[in-house]
Amino acid sequence: MQAIDGVAEREALPGLRERKKQRTRNALTRHALELFARQGYDGTTVDEIAEAADVSQRTFFRYFANKEEVALALQEVEEAVALAALANRPPEEPPLTAMCRAAMATWDAMGPAIVAVVPLELHLATQRMIESTPQLLAARLRRLGHFEDRLAAEIARREGVDLAADPRPRVLVAACSGVLRAASRVWGEKEDGDLDDLLRLVTDYLGLLGPALTGTWRNPAEAGPDPR
Repeated sequence: MQAIDGVAEREALPGLRERKKQRTRNALTRHALELFARQGYDGTTVDEIAEAADVSQRTFFRYFANKEEVALALQEVEEAVALAALANRPPEEPPLTAMCRAAMATWDAMGPAIVAVVPLELHLATQRMIESTPQLLAARLRRLGHFEDRLAAEIARREGVDLAADPRPRVLVAACSGVLRAASRVWGEKEDGDLDDLLRLVTDYLGLLGPALTGTWRNPAEAGPDPR
């Protein structure tokens, strides 16, 4: 019986360690974003983040390579939620429908995932900081490129096509990603915009994607003579 108890205890240890590591990572993220919000990204040091989280600088670097990485830590959460939302769409949905509905489902699921780490208001403030900090914006766009590759691979898997030979998954993901970036950029220019404003913009912009690509923009009566 003791042997069985010992095995159970040893098997439980990795889970406990992982939870402790996640708590430390979350604490570093939360304190970093709070400091960025109060004194700016450039005005915050790694030492200050570590001190606020009551850990050593060495511990900070076990979790993050630099300030840039901790500033973008919640992007990893968003990406995981978005990939899961796409993977869970019904297989019979057309690719564009699956992408748009997965994007909306991501917003519903992302809130609890973010709030588990930081208050939602702090997350939104961080998004504005990233948009207004060239170094962070460039880093986010680099990460976004890798994430788009993963989304395209998931679309290719769903549709049973070869991503190396068929460009359609990448084209679709690039279009949807561009729509979301445009909505986020417009929202970021509103100093008083809240999450509801962002959701409305995202919903409206995604709804315009199909018509913008395939529809006629002008009123036929105003379009003028056919140049042909």
